[in-house]
Amino acid sequence: MDFTHSDDRQMLADTLGRYLAQKYDFETYKRIAASDVGFSRETWAALAELGIVGALFDEAAGGFGGTGFDIAVVFEALGRALVVEPFLGTLMAGRLIGDRTALIERVIAGTSILAFAHYEPQSRYDLTELATTAVRTDDGWVLNGSKAVVPQLEAADQILVSACTDGGLGKQAGLSLFLVPADAAGVVVRGYPLIDGGRGGELLLDGVTLDPDALVGVESDAYEAIEATIAAGIVALCAEAVGVMEVLRDATLDYLRTRTQFGVPIGKFQALQHRMATVALEIEQARSAVINAAAALAGDRWHRERAVSAAKFTIGRVGTLTAEEAIQMHGGIGMTWELPLSHYAKRLTMIDHQLGDEDHHLERYVLLGAESQAAA
Repeated sequence: MDFTHSDDRQMLADTLGRYLAQKYDFETYKRIAASDVGFSRETWAALAELGIVGALFDEAAGGFGGTGFDIAVVFEALGRALVVEPFLGTLMAGRLIGDRTALIERVIAGTSILAFAHYEPQSRYDLTELATTAVRTDDGWVLNGSKAVVPQLEAADQILVSACTDGGLGKQAGLSLFLVPADAAGVVVRGYPLIDGGRGGELLLDGVTLDPDALVGVESDAYEAIEATIAAGIVALCAEAVGVMEVLRDATLDYLRTRTQFGVPIGKFQALQHRMATVALEIEQARSAVINAAAALAGDRWHRERAVSAAKFTIGRVGTLTAEEAIQMHGGIGMTWELPLSHYAKRLTMIDHQLGDEDHHLERYVLLGAESQAAA
């Protein structure tokens, strides 16, 4: 199997890499991540102008990419620079409302920002555990409920919200999607800084009245679309993690070559060489899992979901190993605020908890296998 990127995809990767190297260094990241807004609108506009947002969507939606490998190329580069701009929410919400051409055009141009609000405090990564409800009225819909830890929620002008329109907790049937203006009456956003940079928020929907056309897709039939979109988000996070891990690996190798003990670089010590060899091999294993997930994104549901759960589990395991080894080999300075390494390690830790952690996806992988065998 040929894993070489196409010329267009390689050009995209090179363009994004050059921009981030020149405009998004570590000091810039710290300033943006700690700001009251939690991201840079100037950077977002510049990346949109470069076509980076458009690469997340296919031609039918007005973009020029949208495949698993397009997503992986973009997010791997974002991971290397610890970019906190709202790419993940844009990717997931945008894939679900791709038929709303005018809005997607504004998103691709960088003039509109989307957020995807699905998980709730009681969900624990279960896509069906939703208490948010949408009730049909003569004038449209009324939404009530809450959503938890929505990345860059405050920045969004449109929020894609999942709600139960039929059924209840733990049921796939009855899930629907609604596009909610951030300034609608009854929408309350409580924002806060995230531990790994940027901002997130809690969303409260208190009797939010929406027009009939706020419904996205078919009423009570959104589960499959949500599951497929979460899969795309997992591919994105896993690719981002690979970018983060490569930075940690390179920084640690450089430290081992320059830090001396007993008159020689500590990289000469065989025990540390063996540990770094293990880290390097595990990162390649993680990259292979991401490639497999990216390739499976457009396939049938069973192969796609097994591949993304395998990738997320692998990223969680290898990410922990990479972060811990990098910090331990750096010694005490590995946890200092001034050293980029600590921020990269923190981001790896938080990626494990987004869209399902290592334990969740290991269990899910096993259950999907059992389902397949039962069906056969």
